[in-house]
Amino acid sequence: MSYRFLEHMADVKFRAEGPTIEKAFISAADALNETIRGDIKILEQQEKSFEIEGKDAESLLYNFLEEFLFLLDAEDFLTARIKSISIKQNKLSCIIVGDNAEHYKFTNDVKAVTYNDMFVREENGKFICQVVLDV
Repeated sequence: MSYRFLEHMADVKFRAEGPTIEKAFISAADALNETIRGDIKILEQQEKSFEIEGKDAESLLYNFLEEFLFLLDAEDFLTARIKSISIKQNKLSCIIVGDNAEHYKFTNDVKAVTYNDMFVREENGKFICQVVLDV
């Protein structure tokens, strides 16, 4: 696990990291998915792909994490894992696997990803992302 939850008064705050920006984004998605479904194991029944853009690393991370919420709300899709991810010049391509949410009992308390206290930066040879989720 390359993320940890931090103290926050009302919402969920976490910091994720990785040796590359892609690995840091995967860790951030893992933290979001744990917040959504807890420790429920999701089967790998379906594969989906998406591409997003951002004007900078923070907006790219925001759009990336919002895509998981969109897939859950609009397509009833829960992510099991990220199969592949590529980031080049503020453009992200991703393939994920997961299953239909109707097969699981969970509580989705995440309303939105916020820009509050968000950052993406490189420190000491690793990438660090910080995110606050509105719950």
